[in-house]
Amino acid sequence: MSAKFGPAGNSDSFSKVHRSSVEAPGWIAGLGLDCYEYQCGKGVHVGEETARKVGERARQAGISLSLHAPYFINLANPDRSALEKNIGYISAACLTASQMGAGRVVIHSGALMKRSRGEALNIARRSLREVITACDDQGFGSIALCPETMGKINQLGDLDEVLELCTLDKRLIPCIDWGHLYARSLGADDGQEAFSRMLDRVEEVLGTERAAQFHSHFSHIQFTPGGGEKCHRTFADDDGYGPDWTPLAAQVACRGWSPTFICESAGTQAEDALTMKRIYEQYAANP
Repeated sequence: MSAKFGPAGNSDSFSKVHRSSVEAPGWIAGLGLDCYEYQCGKGVHVGEETARKVGERARQAGISLSLHAPYFINLANPDRSALEKNIGYISAACLTASQMGAGRVVIHSGALMKRSRGEALNIARRSLREVITACDDQGFGSIALCPETMGKINQLGDLDEVLELCTLDKRLIPCIDWGHLYARSLGADDGQEAFSRMLDRVEEVLGTERAAQFHSHFSHIQFTPGGGEKCHRTFADDDGYGPDWTPLAAQVACRGWSPTFICESAGTQAEDALTMKRIYEQYAANP
C-alpha cells in the first residue's frame, strides 16, 4: 500500500484548456496522480448527470474521488435550525458523493462563537451524532465523513479536537490539514519532530489501521500572528511560509501508511501534488 496524491479542484493549467470538471479525472491521471477532491465549498450545485459523468471518468482513469462539503458548515453552533441546515448541507454532499462514487466527504468542524473550546467541542460532538444518524437514514452509511483540522485560532479543529470527534464512529476519518495546523500554531507544527509527534497521536487515539488511512490536505499557508491562517500559497511562491513537505513525506513512508494527500496550493495544486508524490516516492523506495 502507498499514499495517494491529487488536487483539490482544478489547477489554473487545467482550466486554461478544459471547461468542465468532467475532464479532470483523465487529465489528473495523465499527470501521474491518483485522486481528485471535488469542490462543493460554496454549496452543492452539481447536477446528478454531471456527478455521474465525473464518477465514470474517474473509474475509467483509475482516480479515487473525495468531495469537500460546503465551507459554511458549523457543527459547533447549538441552534437547532442551524443544525438542520448543517445536516442538509452534509446530506446533499453525501448524495453527490454517492452519485460520483466518492468514498469520503470532508466537513469543517466549526467556529467557537465566543464559547470555550470544551463547550464548542461538546456541541460539535452532539451535532455530529445527529449528522451520522441522518446519513444512515438516507443510505449514506458507507461514505466516510472526514472532520477537518482548521487553520484559524478561533475555529474548532485542532488535531486533538478532530481526533476526539472521530472517536464517535469508526466511519469517521480525520482530514488532517497540515497547512492549517502549521498556521494555527504560528509555524510551530513543522519539521520531523512535530510530524512524528502528531502522527503518533493519531495512531494512539484511532489505532494503526484507521490512522494509516487518514485523509489529508497539504499546502503552504501564510498566517498572521493574532489569528492563524491568512491565505494559501504555492510551492514556487510561498514567501518562506511552510510547512515543509519533505519530513512529512519521510515520516509517512517509513511507517508504510497509505493516506490520501490532497494538495490545496493556490492555482498550482495539481503540479504541487505531483512534486509531493515524487518526493514521497523517493522515501518509499528506501524507507
